[in-house]
Amino acid sequence: MTATNGSEHFDVIVVGAGPAGSAAALLAARAGLKVILIERGEYPGAKNVSGAVFYGSTILNQLIPEWWEQAPVERHVCRRELVLMSPTTSVSLDFRSAAEGYVQPPYNGFTVLRPKFDRWFAAQAEAAGAFLLTSTVVDDLLWDGPQVVGVKTRRDEGDIRGDVVIACDGVNSWLARKAGLQRELHTHELSLGVKEVIGLDEGLIRQRFQLAGDEGMALEYVGAVTEAVHGGAFLYTNRNSLSLGVLAQLSSLVEHKKRPYDLLETFKAHPAVAPLVRGGTLREYSAHLIPESGWNMMPALFSDGLMVAGDAAAFCLATGIYIEGINYAMQSGLAAAEAAILACRRKEFSRYTLSHYMEALRQRNVLTDFQAYRHAPGFVNGERLQNLYPQLAALGGEALFRVDGNRKQKLLPLYWRTLRQVGAKPRHVLQDLYQVARAYLW
Repeated sequence: MTATNGSEHFDVIVVGAGPAGSAAALLAARAGLKVILIERGEYPGAKNVSGAVFYGSTILNQLIPEWWEQAPVERHVCRRELVLMSPTTSVSLDFRSAAEGYVQPPYNGFTVLRPKFDRWFAAQAEAAGAFLLTSTVVDDLLWDGPQVVGVKTRRDEGDIRGDVVIACDGVNSWLARKAGLQRELHTHELSLGVKEVIGLDEGLIRQRFQLAGDEGMALEYVGAVTEAVHGGAFLYTNRNSLSLGVLAQLSSLVEHKKRPYDLLETFKAHPAVAPLVRGGTLREYSAHLIPESGWNMMPALFSDGLMVAGDAAAFCLATGIYIEGINYAMQSGLAAAEAAILACRRKEFSRYTLSHYMEALRQRNVLTDFQAYRHAPGFVNGERLQNLYPQLAALGGEALFRVDGNRKQKLLPLYWRTLRQVGAKPRHVLQDLYQVARAYLW
């Protein structure tokens, strides 16, 4: 890698070499544009937490056919489980499929370790002709009147000039704020994810999670696992390790004066989780801010010479049913690249031309999905869904399956008794059914 000089000019400057930035750089470079991809870490992925599930294999397959044959993936996910928890009990909905696309290429999703995956993906952009500049912090934008014309970096001759800047610099996007596109974010809109990667024998993983070969599993938890804090937890199977962690709403952490690491230890000690991680060795611990309010926290996505993509655009779909981010990051990066290619061909970089970005986001179902589920994040982080209903499911399950010589109760009386036991009121249930319908059904 050679250094840039202050007089060098690029067609496209991409800030951040995560999935959004590398996708944008790859597509723009393939179109013959002069592209620079700037990463603040020592290498792409160095600043990212490790374990993740990448849903959207077909998206990447359109860019790099049979990409999973060369990429550093861990396991293909053919099994997902949603778990509702009380302090001592868990009730789960377990989905497993042997249908085409789940256990056969191109697969529905993969577990990945982000430092490896991001490094590989950025290398694909380099191979296409993009210039990768690492260990470089971008502090500000360069302006020509209202037009963004480059970025300022903490390097000698640090100004890098270009026709279009694509900001993929994370949830606290400094560039989006500098451009006046993003307001100050509220703590209830952000979650702190704390994560561990725990080494475990490959054969033991298959045995414990009932997997064969390279099959993988994703488990998502809600309820007592985060105590009174609004949030959830997850566990993903890698090839010879487990990625597990807790997501906690920032405002709720502050309100209840809880430390995320303590919540993670509580999660690992839960009787439904402890047998799954038993005998493992800690390999890595990390933390990361996550934009969880989706549509309601999105910045303006473009201005003259600038577009915002990935986490910087709040493209993380956290609805309880769907917990997806990498696929939307890639789609937004590709959409931004399409708009940049059009602008470079027209040699016109105003907001009018870059507004094609919004059309491309809709065509790729990014804005469509986030608008459709705009009510879901608020419902998911509500008090009753977080604490009361998981307890209701757990206590109901305990009562249903307990055999103690007493008379068997039919389901409706059992339900109403358990409802009273957890302190829920029927009118609250009816209100929440409406919220469910609004968030998920129409």
